[in-house]
Amino acid sequence: MKTEHENRVAKNYVSVEKMWGNFIENQPHFQQKGIPESFYFCDNLKDANECADLVLEGTKKATASSLKWFKSNNIEFSKPGDLFIVTNWDGVAKAVIQIEKIEFTPSNKITPEFAQIEGEGDKSLAYWKKVHKAYYCREQNIPEIEFDENMVIVCEYFKCIYPKK
Repeated sequence: MKTEHENRVAKNYVSVEKMWGNFIENQPHFQQKGIPESFYFCDNLKDANECADLVLEGTKKATASSLKWFKSNNIEFSKPGDLFIVTNWDGVAKAVIQIEKIEFTPSNKITPEFAQIEGEGDKSLAYWKKVHKAYYCREQNIPEIEFDENMVIVCEYFKCIYPKK
């Protein structure tokens, strides 16, 4: 049985289809790829909506998922050139992004430059470490004291290609 949130996301999928249609009207060479996967950032309404807005502003140009998440969900890694549609928490389409590069980095080797590019909060490494540690612990359902500083992070760099700023 779907949750209320899952039902809202499914109901708003029409906005994903509409955004894709508008995008390929101006970029017909992408039409052959078919409609890309859509997703929202984070695990809560506030952060998901803020991150979608940051993408639209051109501030957020990367994201960081745990390698454990990819493996436990049997998700393939993105490749440069892959497209995705970013939505808000409720599944309303906000932007089309294109993956530029992927890096696999231990959590304790994330750089201030990456934190800046990811664009969240005050864009500092200290902020990045604080919020991502909490997120990864929620994701893995472990207390923060058990967080593995060497956990591999999949750093995905992207650009917003629609709408153009």
